[in-house]
Amino acid sequence: MCDALVLEERVDTLEDILGRFIVSTDASLNRLSLEMRDFKDEMRDFKEEAIQDRKNMNRQWGNLANKMGTLVEDIVAPAVRPAVRRYFGCDVNDFMISRKRKNRKLDLKGEFDVIAVGDDRVFVVETKSSPSEKYLHQFAGKTELFRKLFPEYTGKHLTLIFASLRFDEDIISLASREGVYVLAYREWDYMDILNFEAVELGSGQGSC
Repeated sequence: MCDALVLEERVDTLEDILGRFIVSTDASLNRLSLEMRDFKDEMRDFKEEAIQDRKNMNRQWGNLANKMGTLVEDIVAPAVRPAVRRYFGCDVNDFMISRKRKNRKLDLKGEFDVIAVGDDRVFVVETKSSPSEKYLHQFAGKTELFRKLFPEYTGKHLTLIFASLRFDEDIISLASREGVYVLAYREWDYMDILNFEAVELGSGQGSC
Protein backbone atom coordinates (compact mmCIF):
# COMPACT_ATOMS: atom_id res chain seq x y z
CA MET A 1 0.00 0.00 0.00
CA CYS A 2 2.84 2.35 0.91
CA ASP A 3 4.66 1.53 -2.32
CA ALA A 4 1.52 2.31 -4.30
CA LEU A 5 1.20 5.74 -2.64
CA VAL A 6 4.86 6.51 -3.34
CA LEU A 7 4.46 5.44 -6.96
CA GLU A 8 1.33 7.57 -7.31
CA GLU A 9 3.13 10.60 -5.84
CA ARG A 10 6.04 10.08 -8.24
CA VAL A 11 3.66 9.80 -11.18
CA ASP A 12 1.91 13.01 -10.09
CA THR A 13 5.27 14.72 -9.73
CA LEU A 14 6.39 13.52 -13.17
CA GLU A 15 3.15 14.69 -14.76
CA ASP A 16 3.58 18.08 -13.11
CA ILE A 17 7.17 18.34 -14.37
CA LEU A 18 6.17 17.24 -17.88
CA GLY A 19 3.27 19.70 -17.86
CA ARG A 20 5.52 22.58 -16.89
CA PHE A 21 8.08 21.47 -19.48
CA ILE A 22 5.48 21.37 -22.20
CA VAL A 23 4.16 24.81 -21.27
CA SER A 24 7.69 26.18 -21.18
CA THR A 25 8.54 24.53 -24.51
CA ASP A 26 5.39 25.88 -26.16
CA ALA A 27 6.22 29.35 -24.90
CA SER A 28 9.78 29.04 -26.18
CA LEU A 29 8.60 27.79 -29.56
CA ASN A 30 6.09 30.60 -29.83
CA ARG A 31 8.75 33.13 -28.91
CA LEU A 32 11.17 31.59 -31.43
CA SER A 33 8.47 31.65 -34.09
CA LEU A 34 7.83 35.34 -33.46
CA GLU A 35 11.54 36.09 -33.54
CA MET A 36 11.95 34.21 -36.82
CA ARG A 37 9.01 36.06 -38.33
CA ASP A 38 10.49 39.38 -37.25
CA PHE A 39 13.85 38.31 -38.70
CA LYS A 40 12.25 37.39 -42.04
CA ASP A 41 10.45 40.73 -42.12
CA GLU A 42 13.71 42.55 -41.42
CA MET A 43 15.52 40.58 -44.13
CA ARG A 44 12.74 41.29 -46.63
CA ASP A 45 12.89 44.99 -45.81
CA PHE A 46 16.68 44.93 -46.11
CA LYS A 47 16.48 43.20 -49.50
CA GLU A 48 13.91 45.68 -50.78
CA GLU A 49 16.02 48.59 -49.57
CA ALA A 50 19.13 47.11 -51.22
CA ILE A 51 17.27 46.68 -54.52
CA GLN A 52 15.95 50.23 -54.37
CA ASP A 53 19.41 51.56 -53.48
CA ARG A 54 20.88 49.77 -56.51
CA LYS A 55 18.20 51.20 -58.78
CA ASN A 56 18.81 54.70 -57.43
CA MET A 57 22.55 54.27 -57.91
CA ASN A 58 22.06 53.05 -61.49
CA ARG A 59 19.82 56.03 -62.21
CA GLN A 60 22.32 58.49 -60.76
CA TRP A 61 25.26 56.85 -62.50
CA GLY A 62 23.39 56.83 -65.80
CA ASN A 63 22.45 60.50 -65.49
CA LEU A 64 26.04 61.40 -64.61
CA ALA A 65 27.44 59.46 -67.56
CA ASN A 66 24.86 61.16 -69.76
CA LYS A 67 25.94 64.63 -68.60
CA MET A 68 29.63 63.81 -68.97
CA GLY A 69 29.17 62.39 -72.46
CA THR A 70 30.43 58.94 -71.44
CA LEU A 71 27.12 57.12 -71.82
CA VAL A 72 28.45 54.74 -74.48
CA GLU A 73 31.68 53.84 -72.68
CA ASP A 74 30.32 53.64 -69.13
CA ILE A 75 26.77 52.31 -69.50
CA VAL A 76 25.99 50.93 -72.96
CA ALA A 77 29.21 49.24 -74.09
CA PRO A 78 29.59 47.02 -70.98
CA ALA A 79 25.98 45.85 -71.42
CA VAL A 80 26.30 44.78 -75.07
CA ARG A 81 28.28 41.55 -74.62
CA PRO A 82 26.00 40.01 -71.94
CA ALA A 83 22.87 41.09 -73.81
CA VAL A 84 24.13 39.56 -77.06
CA ARG A 85 25.10 36.37 -75.27
CA ARG A 86 21.81 36.11 -73.39
CA TYR A 87 19.41 36.81 -76.24
CA PHE A 88 21.24 35.63 -79.35
CA GLY A 89 23.58 33.00 -77.94
CA CYS A 90 26.50 34.73 -79.63
CA ASP A 91 30.08 34.99 -78.46
CA VAL A 92 31.60 38.35 -79.42
CA ASN A 93 34.89 37.87 -81.26
CA ASP A 94 35.57 41.53 -82.02
CA PHE A 95 34.35 44.61 -80.17
CA MET A 96 34.73 48.25 -81.22
CA ILE A 97 33.60 51.52 -79.61
CA SER A 98 33.10 54.82 -81.45
CA ARG A 99 34.33 53.34 -84.72
CA LYS A 100 34.74 55.81 -87.62
CA ARG A 101 35.36 54.87 -91.24
CA LYS A 102 35.62 56.64 -94.59
CA ASN A 103 35.43 55.39 -98.15
CA ARG A 104 36.89 58.04 -100.42
CA LYS A 105 36.00 56.20 -103.62
CA LEU A 106 32.34 56.08 -102.65
CA ASP A 107 32.51 59.45 -100.89
CA LEU A 108 31.02 57.90 -97.76
CA LYS A 109 31.81 58.20 -94.07
CA GLY A 110 30.15 57.08 -90.87
CA GLU A 111 30.58 56.67 -87.15
CA PHE A 112 29.10 53.84 -85.09
CA ASP A 113 28.94 53.84 -81.30
CA VAL A 114 29.45 50.09 -80.81
CA ILE A 115 30.17 47.25 -83.23
CA ALA A 116 30.15 43.72 -81.84
CA VAL A 117 31.08 40.89 -84.20
CA GLY A 118 30.07 37.25 -83.73
CA ASP A 119 30.54 34.20 -85.91
CA ASP A 120 27.40 34.73 -87.98
CA ARG A 121 26.18 38.15 -86.84
CA VAL A 122 27.41 41.69 -86.52
CA PHE A 123 25.66 43.95 -84.01
CA VAL A 124 25.62 47.70 -84.56
CA VAL A 125 24.59 49.83 -81.57
CA GLU A 126 23.48 53.45 -81.75
CA THR A 127 23.20 55.39 -78.47
CA LYS A 128 21.16 58.54 -77.89
CA SER A 129 20.76 60.38 -74.59
CA SER A 130 17.32 61.61 -75.73
CA PRO A 131 15.95 59.02 -78.18
CA SER A 132 13.30 60.15 -80.64
CA GLU A 133 11.47 58.86 -83.70
CA LYS A 134 13.77 60.96 -85.89
CA TYR A 135 16.92 59.36 -84.46
CA LEU A 136 15.37 55.91 -84.72
CA HIS A 137 14.51 56.35 -88.41
CA GLN A 138 18.01 57.67 -89.10
CA PHE A 139 19.58 54.68 -87.39
CA ALA A 140 17.30 52.17 -89.12
CA GLY A 141 18.43 53.67 -92.42
CA LYS A 142 22.13 53.07 -91.71
CA THR A 143 22.07 49.45 -92.88
CA GLU A 144 23.24 50.18 -96.42
CA LEU A 145 25.86 52.68 -95.20
CA PHE A 146 27.32 50.14 -92.79
CA ARG A 147 27.43 47.43 -95.45
CA LYS A 148 29.34 49.71 -97.82
CA LEU A 149 31.78 50.97 -95.18
CA PHE A 150 32.42 47.52 -93.66
CA PRO A 151 32.37 45.07 -96.61
CA GLU A 152 34.40 42.60 -94.54
CA TYR A 153 31.19 41.70 -92.72
CA THR A 154 29.30 40.78 -95.86
CA GLY A 155 27.57 37.47 -95.22
CA LYS A 156 26.97 38.15 -91.54
CA HIS A 157 23.47 38.97 -90.40
CA LEU A 158 23.29 42.65 -89.43
CA THR A 159 21.44 43.35 -86.18
CA LEU A 160 20.61 46.92 -85.13
CA ILE A 161 20.32 47.88 -81.46
CA PHE A 162 19.12 51.33 -80.36
CA ALA A 163 20.35 52.16 -76.85
CA SER A 164 19.64 54.75 -74.19
CA LEU A 165 18.94 55.00 -70.46
CA ARG A 166 15.19 54.68 -70.99
CA PHE A 167 12.60 54.69 -73.77
CA ASP A 168 9.00 55.78 -74.04
CA GLU A 169 6.60 53.02 -75.01
CA ASP A 170 5.81 54.59 -78.39
CA ILE A 171 9.50 54.56 -79.36
CA ILE A 172 9.79 50.91 -78.29
CA SER A 173 6.74 50.00 -80.38
CA LEU A 174 8.10 51.87 -83.40
CA ALA A 175 11.50 50.22 -83.03
CA SER A 176 9.84 46.81 -82.92
CA ARG A 177 8.03 47.54 -86.19
CA GLU A 178 11.31 48.71 -87.73
CA GLY A 179 13.06 45.50 -86.66
CA VAL A 180 15.38 47.40 -84.31
CA TYR A 181 16.14 46.08 -80.84
CA VAL A 182 15.98 48.49 -77.90
CA LEU A 183 18.58 48.34 -75.12
CA ALA A 184 17.93 50.28 -71.89
CA TYR A 185 17.55 49.95 -68.15
CA ARG A 186 14.74 47.62 -67.14
CA GLU A 187 13.13 49.50 -64.24
CA TRP A 188 16.59 50.90 -63.49
CA ASP A 189 17.71 47.45 -62.37
CA TYR A 190 19.96 46.34 -65.26
CA MET A 191 20.49 47.05 -68.96
CA ASP A 192 18.35 44.76 -71.05
CA ILE A 193 16.78 44.37 -74.49
CA LEU A 194 13.21 45.53 -73.93
CA ASN A 195 11.55 44.37 -77.15
CA PHE A 196 13.32 41.13 -78.05
CA GLU A 197 10.16 39.03 -78.37
CA ALA A 198 8.36 41.68 -80.43
CA VAL A 199 11.19 41.98 -82.96
CA GLU A 200 11.71 38.21 -83.13
CA LEU A 201 8.02 37.61 -83.82
CA GLY A 202 8.02 40.28 -86.50
CA SER A 203 11.20 39.28 -88.28
CA GLY A 204 11.99 35.68 -87.38
CA GLN A 205 15.69 36.54 -87.23
CA GLY A 206 16.64 33.78 -84.79
CA SER A 207 19.94 33.35 -83.01
CA CYS A 208 23.52 32.73 -84.07
